[in-house]
Amino acid sequence: MYKVDLHTHSIASPDGGITAEQYARALSSGMLDLVAVTDHNSIDFATRLKDHLGDHIIVGEEIMTTSGEIIGLYLTEAIRPGLTPLETVKKIKDQGGLVYIPHPFESIRHGLHPAVMEELHDFIDIVEVVNGRAFWQNRSAQTAIWVRLNRSRSAASSDAHGFKGLGRTFTQTKSLPTQANLLDEISHGTPMTGRPTTRALLYPKYHRLRKKLRGRK
Repeated sequence: MYKVDLHTHSIASPDGGITAEQYARALSSGMLDLVAVTDHNSIDFATRLKDHLGDHIIVGEEIMTTSGEIIGLYLTEAIRPGLTPLETVKKIKDQGGLVYIPHPFESIRHGLHPAVMEELHDFIDIVEVVNGRAFWQNRSAQTAIWVRLNRSRSAASSDAHGFKGLGRTFTQTKSLPTQANLLDEISHGTPMTGRPTTRALLYPKYHRLRKKLRGRK
């Protein structure tokens, strides 16, 4: 069985802190077998990491649209923030990428509204039905209903912003997914969930503050 995490944040995200060495450790230790690096509005770190670690890394981007966040997977070019959700998913598809919807329906973390989800229905490849950091506002039950009604593929991902957030929430697949068969593997995968640690929940605030203080020096 293989462990797949499609939503993580490296040191390149303003609120992220996973280093290249920590991604390598997660893969070499068996903590994960395939991981998407989905930094906010950037693919630079993910692209460099893929050059180093190969196909165990998916180049992704968590893009801020005018109505919430959308993740593009298997990207070759960054997509600028501030576009409408429809414009954003079309640009993801133009690159041959996959549209992944993170933490839908959440208001705390810029999740997409149900009406926007309906508008994008034909473009959505995977919906994040379990988010590893969804503690204060958990919409998993609502998301699971939407997925069933719309016959969409679903995944569990960590949304890790630090190393300790990895390896607790992921999707387990029978084979190691590739770009060609990821959707099929995810369709038959099993969501694996674990309660987030306090550190994992506080990583974004910690990293933002730490980087802000460093910038003042």
